[in-house]
Amino acid sequence: MYNQKVLPFYMTYPLPLYYQEEDTVMRDLEYLQQMYPAEAKKYQKSVAGILDKLDYEGSMIYDEYPDRWQMYRLAQTVMEQLRRQNEMENPGTEIPKEKWEWMNDMVQIILFYEVYKRRHGNRNGILKF
Repeated sequence: MYNQKVLPFYMTYPLPLYYQEEDTVMRDLEYLQQMYPAEAKKYQKSVAGILDKLDYEGSMIYDEYPDRWQMYRLAQTVMEQLRRQNEMENPGTEIPKEKWEWMNDMVQIILFYEVYKRRHGNRNGILKF
């Protein structure tokens, strides 16, 4: 009877292997992120700068279900920052409305990806405690 309750060693501590798999996934995602086109990298830097300010315990980016409106508002903040940056670099030139709409979509995608990466990639994230 007692022999049936004994677990093999490899089954007693399965969690470290889980964390190794997650670290491998994060490394792959960061490697692929390095392959972004130049314009997308510029957007990513702006998104990362704003998320650095929101990266604290209890932040809305770590909510179980982040609010859609708040995420949209964060994307609009990044877009305003990009508009100011464009005006400083190219004074007097206007970017067509279609490109701003495309940039807005791209910024939202990058924002969601960055939030995902922060939620799962660091010690404050959802999966690692």
